[in-house]
Amino acid sequence: MSYKWGIIGTGRIARSFAAALKGTCGAELYAVASRTGDKARAFANEFGFEKAYGSYKELAVDSEVDVVYIATPMSSHFDDAMLCLENGRNVLCEKTLTLNSSQLERVLDKAAEKNLFFMEAMWMKCRPSFLKAVEWVQSGRIGKVEFIKADFNNFMPYDPKDRVFALDCGGGALLDLGVYPITFAVDFLGMPEKIESCAHIRHGVDLSNSVTLKYPEGVFALLSSGFEVQNRNNAVISGTDGSVTLGDWFFCSDEAVLYDKDGNEVDRFDTPAGVNGYEYEVMEVQRCLDQGLTESFLVPYSSTVNVLRIMDRCRRDWGMFYPGEDPEDL
Repeated sequence: MSYKWGIIGTGRIARSFAAALKGTCGAELYAVASRTGDKARAFANEFGFEKAYGSYKELAVDSEVDVVYIATPMSSHFDDAMLCLENGRNVLCEKTLTLNSSQLERVLDKAAEKNLFFMEAMWMKCRPSFLKAVEWVQSGRIGKVEFIKADFNNFMPYDPKDRVFALDCGGGALLDLGVYPITFAVDFLGMPEKIESCAHIRHGVDLSNSVTLKYPEGVFALLSSGFEVQNRNNAVISGTDGSVTLGDWFFCSDEAVLYDKDGNEVDRFDTPAGVNGYEYEVMEVQRCLDQGLTESFLVPYSSTVNVLRIMDRCRRDWGMFYPGEDPEDL
């Protein structure tokens, strides 16, 4: 089957996603929406979309749209997702889905009410290298998981005009970058017994942070994210009988490597992306729609909610709240 895709937002990530749509079988570039008609038309002309809308609502009410990809700033995700769901559109929404878990639960309730598909655009969890790591761990090839380390630190000079540093845009390292290492840990270990974290806060947002998730029997995950230093940003899952690593920029790495408990390489998986890596989540959405599913087993609601609850806890401990946000929601 083929599906008519709509995109809300015309920024950098929307451009990468549009390129992936062009290279994915069954994906039709149908409509794009921006807050101005000129931007929408320019984007549509560049990538070959059939329609361009100067408002998000125009796209949301277009009954020809099968599924909408939301690529707006995080502070807008809740409103944009609710707009699309209320008008009967299936939704793939960029991470982090909403500012807090309370908002997310309202979105999921709306998706259930309308019997629509909804998924977080966590491309990491749809990539072959990540799925291979999951396969190795679940099949017992590294024994019992005892430790996870994952980092996403990407140096960016402070700029108050950049959305990632703007509190009213849902800025800060935790929601922009930290969602990846936390998702990684939760996928392999689940919800922790205890959460410890610290952050460097400037102008209301975290520029860097460290999060430790503690589990029974001494198992823990050590995670960090931020804009103040540049790291290799790899990840490791260590077990009683071996370990698995994902290469630099682990969340989009093509490579997974399996080691025995003595550190000897015993298996390697390396599959370069066909387009740019975003095509895997496009294929997953279309697979779910083909099967009439409203939820992806690769990116289940339970995991997405748990990750946001962890981030809620971190921000509450830091005293970091977004405009209009009720601290009681955290």
